[in-house]
Amino acid sequence: MTADLMLAFAGFAFVASITPGPNNAMLLASGVNFGFRRTVPHMIGISFGCVVMLVLVGFGLGQVFARVPALYTALRWAGAAYLLWLAWAIARSGPAAERPAGPRPFGFWPAALFQWVNPKAWIMVVGAVSTYAPPDGFAGSVAILAALMTLACLPSTAVWAAFGAALRPFLADPRRMRTFNVAMALLLVLSLIPVVAG
Repeated sequence: MTADLMLAFAGFAFVASITPGPNNAMLLASGVNFGFRRTVPHMIGISFGCVVMLVLVGFGLGQVFARVPALYTALRWAGAAYLLWLAWAIARSGPAAERPAGPRPFGFWPAALFQWVNPKAWIMVVGAVSTYAPPDGFAGSVAILAALMTLACLPSTAVWAAFGAALRPFLADPRRMRTFNVAMALLLVLSLIPVVAG
């Protein structure tokens, strides 16, 4: 893999990771509702899940989907249904004082596993492998892509969680918090447009 190709992929990975999507909407909401520190496992889970997905797609899972398109379609619609459920849960959540005792943010494993039903993650990973992994030295290229994706994903997720945490004082008012949570739920629903359109 050439230095130019690595640089091009680094730019792609950064843009794909930092632009709005289901992960970043949930990180923003988690930062607001739980703070930055409690959102860290969610951030790391996203990065881990995306990298594992990239490696598995690079080493054959993409071929399975090419041979059995119905499997990819089923996974895509399962992801859409799960995102709608998450949007409903976020919209209904109120200020911390009104929630049942012990509310918890998304943890490492739920965040990692969520990538398998996240339409944006699939688009990003399949696009990365098909565009930036040359056939010569394919295994090494996939390893480089995985490392670069980690370097792009972690800081990008941190930005969204930190922004959410910074909004916490402003959203201490219960009405503002409810409005914010409904807005985040709508953002998640809007992120389904590529799934429905595709």
